[in-house]
Amino acid sequence: MAKRSTSILSTLLFLVLIGAAIVFYFYNRIFSANVVTPNNNEAVFIPSGASLNEVANLLENNNQIKDRASFIWTAEKMNYKDQMVKGGKYEIHSGWSNRDLVTQLRSGNQTPVKVTFNNVRFLYELAPKIAEQLEFTEDEFLSALADTANINALGYTPETLISMFIPNTYEMYWNTDAKSFIKRMELEHKKFWSKNDRVRKAREKGMSPLQVYTLASIVEKETQKNDEKPRLAGVYVNRLKRGIPLQADPTVVFANGDFGIRRVLYKHLEKDSPYNTYINKGLPPGPIYMPNIQSIDAVLNCEDHQYLFFCAKTDGSGYHTYAKTLAEHNRNAAKFHSYLNGRKIKN
Repeated sequence: MAKRSTSILSTLLFLVLIGAAIVFYFYNRIFSANVVTPNNNEAVFIPSGASLNEVANLLENNNQIKDRASFIWTAEKMNYKDQMVKGGKYEIHSGWSNRDLVTQLRSGNQTPVKVTFNNVRFLYELAPKIAEQLEFTEDEFLSALADTANINALGYTPETLISMFIPNTYEMYWNTDAKSFIKRMELEHKKFWSKNDRVRKAREKGMSPLQVYTLASIVEKETQKNDEKPRLAGVYVNRLKRGIPLQADPTVVFANGDFGIRRVLYKHLEKDSPYNTYINKGLPPGPIYMPNIQSIDAVLNCEDHQYLFFCAKTDGSGYHTYAKTLAEHNRNAAKFHSYLNGRKIKN
């Protein structure tokens, strides 16, 4: 009888140990640390429409999980299946369990990304900058921009479309699609012009936001000195008011399509183009560059003076000398041309 009791106890103990091992096995799969973040890579970017296997492959290829099989098993038990996968950027942390990781990914609680852009002349130059920071491709972005019905509905033409984009840093979700990005930029455009009395200041100058942006693009290419921009912008505003051609060299460079020109020559001034402000009065059909906010505000807050001319200084400072009369300007220009000749800058 004693032997039988011992046998039963042994069997029960064995079953308890087996049960404990099974419990430990499953507990370990669900709750033990499985997430690692090498090189401080504490985020995972899940493509839109990804399957659970693709998510697991991504985490494994990034060396962000130690055990792929346990992640898959836990995900399935927590009902994180293909149809539950949500694209986006998700923060993850070293030491997380599979349960922690699946809970985060299943929640759809994305971390926004910061999207920054500036310093472009054409929208096709903007495309790769944006595509590097968001999920959509360059081609998807350019296709969305080529949707003329949508662009016309927003009030833009191919020549003016760049004025929608105010260079800055914006927070948004990584999986924002191209059309949604454009809508967001139009919203940011409206917000920008509604701040700091910008629309009112434009009206006071007899200009629309597009015209201000276009003039700001010229100011941007004339000087990199933010403290000089209001004075330089004032020259152009004076010329516009008096009906004098802007005679802006950056527009001539744009018209010629040769952006390596360092010295505008008479042959360049003869280019037949609506962007050539030497042969056309008023502003060109659209911006020649994406101006920064300082250039836009420089036009809106330009200096009130009587200058009608400016010429680059000969000290290499990047600043300009200003003149009220053509005779004075011609003297300044002669000095500058002599300076260029001395440096053998011919084109």
